[in-house]
Amino acid sequence: MASPRWRWLTPSNTGWDNRRNYMNVIFVGLGAIGLPMAVQIHQAGHRVLGVDIAQASRQRALQQGIEAVEQFSQTVAAEVVIVMVATPNQLETLVSEALPQVSGQYWVIMSTVGPEAVKLAHTRLQQAGATVIDAPVTGGTARASTGELVIFAAGDAQAISHVESVLNAMGTISVISNQVGAGQSIKVINQHLCSVHIVAAAEALNLAATLGLDPAQVLPLIKAGAAGSWMLSDRGPRMLQATDVEVSSAINIFVKDSGLVSEAAAAHHAEVPLLQVAHARFLAAAQAGLGLRDDSRVIETWQQ
Repeated sequence: MASPRWRWLTPSNTGWDNRRNYMNVIFVGLGAIGLPMAVQIHQAGHRVLGVDIAQASRQRALQQGIEAVEQFSQTVAAEVVIVMVATPNQLETLVSEALPQVSGQYWVIMSTVGPEAVKLAHTRLQQAGATVIDAPVTGGTARASTGELVIFAAGDAQAISHVESVLNAMGTISVISNQVGAGQSIKVINQHLCSVHIVAAAEALNLAATLGLDPAQVLPLIKAGAAGSWMLSDRGPRMLQATDVEVSSAINIFVKDSGLVSEAAAAHHAEVPLLQVAHARFLAAAQAGLGLRDDSRVIETWQQ
């Protein structure tokens, strides 16, 4: 368990307004997007205890006023558990560790892990007495930092309503289904387009250079027109910088996400040739040693 000196702060011992729907929240996964999400929950008045295996992530959380522990088994009882781990395997490991203490909790799985992984987690957690909400997000670190994420929520309507005050702190809730797995399916479609758009932007800017144009002059001319996309506007400027540009989302994340799209498509016999091209580019970038670099560095697969 957590240190006996650690305890949840409550309205009764802080002077907070008891009429507000403040909740005790465990936030698992304090990475590039997870930490700003946790900060938004904390700033909305909820009590947040973070969980992350990386000491550096726990230290960054503490600098933002959020205490954190290394393992879920070190946490104290909480009403809500927010999950922002990176991969399906990490979700499976987390659930296995947490099962003895999840009864009565509301688990909100916000990671991009694919429909099958969240359905498996739902079955295991439900059998142990937890309620699961499938609620992946889109918007990246920029919108996570301002509480403007789009949340694709799927699950029992009453359960979603119960955790609404926590979700509202992070962004706008779009309730899409009462079936766990539907949120991840929407996110698969979202990541299909994100993957393709990033690679298309990189290819276009490389084409500009090949044609003897200055990509820095081309980018502002095309991003506001019919050829523009959110990814071109967001990633394009970083593509024009050096390989050590600040990491907003790593190449490895899109290796994983585009892979999840490919797997979901294959399971349902859907043709996704553009996605396969994008997936190959992210794999090539990772194989070139760029896996931990910003995903905009996929442009370097044209420059080698």
